[in-house]
Amino acid sequence: MAISYNKLWKLLIDKGMKKMDLRKVCKISPSTLSKLSKNQPVSIEVIQKICNELDCTSADIMDLTPDE
Repeated sequence: MAISYNKLWKLLIDKGMKKMDLRKVCKISPSTLSKLSKNQPVSIEVIQKICNELDCTSADIMDLTPDE
C-alpha cells in the first residue's frame, strides 16, 4: 500500500500552520516529520498525536492506495 499525507499538508494550510508548528505541537522528531514529508510509514502513535492535536481522524490526514 502506498501512503499519501497530502491531506495533512492541506489541513495545515487551512489551519494556518507550518510543518514546524506541527512538529512542536505534536512533539514529533525531525526524522518523523521527514518521513511524513516523504510519504513514508510512521507509527500509529504519531498518527494519533497528530489527530488529537488537529481534532481530526486518520482519514482526514492520509490516504492509502494499492500498489501498482
